[in-house]
This record gives sequence, C-alpha cells and structure tokens, in this order.
Amino acid sequence: MRFRFTPKDDSFYDYFAELAGHLVSGAQELSNILGPVEGAERQANAERMKALESRADEATHAILNKVNSSFVTPFDREDIYALASSLDDCMDHMEAAVSMVNLYQVSELPERVAEQVEVLGRMAELTAEAMPRLKAMKDLKEYWIEINRLENVGDESYRRLQASLFNDGTHEVLDIIKIKAIIDELEEAADAFETVANTVESIAVKES
Repeated sequence: MRFRFTPKDDSFYDYFAELAGHLVSGAQELSNILGPVEGAERQANAERMKALESRADEATHAILNKVNSSFVTPFDREDIYALASSLDDCMDHMEAAVSMVNLYQVSELPERVAEQVEVLGRMAELTAEAMPRLKAMKDLKEYWIEINRLENVGDESYRRLQASLFNDGTHEVLDIIKIKAIIDELEEAADAFETVANTVESIAVKES
C-alpha cells in the first residue's frame, strides 16, 4: 500500500469533465454544417464554434496550470498533459472543419458527411460520460472499446466519402479540394477522440 503525505488534488477531475463538456457542445454546433447553409448562417456558426474552442482552450490551460502548481497529482503528470492535450485536439479539429465551411464558402456538403458528424457526436458524449469515472478508475473499459469501434466506423465513412468525391463525377475539382479538406479535419477529430480513449486506457492500466 502506498502512503501519501500530501492529499491528491481531486479538482483535476472537474477540469477534465468541464473540458469534455465543451466537446459535447462543439459536436452539437458542428452538426449545423449539415444541409444547405446560407452565408450569414455559415459565419454565425463559425463564430459560435470559435467561442467554444476558446472555452476549451481556457479549460486546457487551467489543467496545465494546475499541474504546474500542484505538488501531488491524481495520476502521472505526463498523462495529465497527454489527456488534456488530446481532448483539446478534438475541439481544434472540429472547429477547423466549421471554419473551413465558412472560409471556403461551402453552401452544402455531401450527405455522407452526416455519418462523420454523427460519429463525432457520439464520441463526444461517451468521452464526457467517461471523464467523471476517472476518479474511481472504474467502468472505463466499455468506453475505450466503444470509442475504438466508432473510430473504425468513422474510417469507413471517410473512405467511402473520398471515393464518392473522386468517382461520382458530380463535383468540380475546386469543390472536391474544399470538401476533402473539411472531411480530413473531421477524420482527424475522430482520431483525436481515439487518442483520448487510448490515453484513458493507459492511465487505467497504470493505476490498477
């Protein structure tokens, strides 16, 4: 049994829960890129998403500052850094996708993009549900297994979407370039959520 002379600071779990909550809001805002989008609505969507991304950044910085000012942390410092960074990456990629829809003036995305967005929404929800369970390090295995499954689903949707872009002959070259950049960011977001799950798995193994 390990003894600690200084109690662990459990406020880290609250910070992680807050950051993951921003991801849920971000995924909900991300869904607004689906369907026909007018110019003013497109810009408003990007501005709201940028505000959410800023809040996620603030939560991330709060975690990192807490690490630097804490003598004892609930688990390894490098794992705290890795988890905070990967959570922030999820938001960064979702925000980038929304920003591109606005900057590239994309009025409507292919229907299959909805599959990517749906996967990200579910990943965000599962991640937000998992963060409070870090404190007890229990009931987390199903979380990372399901995230890995969803990432595979997202990969398949991404590959099929790329194939349809290049093969269906209905898109201009410039539109293909724009849409490809957007779906790439969505794929990176899914990869980032998987990195979060892998990091949680690694922490759980170390702490068991």
